[in-house]
Amino acid sequence: MTDDEWQAHVAHEAAKAIGEWLEGRGRLHQPIRSLTMPELEALAQNAISRFIVLASQRIAEAPGEPESQKLSTLLMG
Repeated sequence: MTDDEWQAHVAHEAAKAIGEWLEGRGRLHQPIRSLTMPELEALAQNAISRFIVLASQRIAEAPGEPESQKLSTLLMG
């Protein structure tokens, strides 16, 4: 998978994680602006967690690739 394909995949997966969180929260009829700060933080945490999982998988699958090394630095930094 190219870097661009991986970035698109990660964005898609993060969007899915956000959607799942919103659906689990309920009240989908309410606008996003009605979310509280703790709710926004939980939404962000879900997207960040999904990124970490995907980045860790990419590192494990191709540890010697330059992108994997960048991700390792990002995750450890």
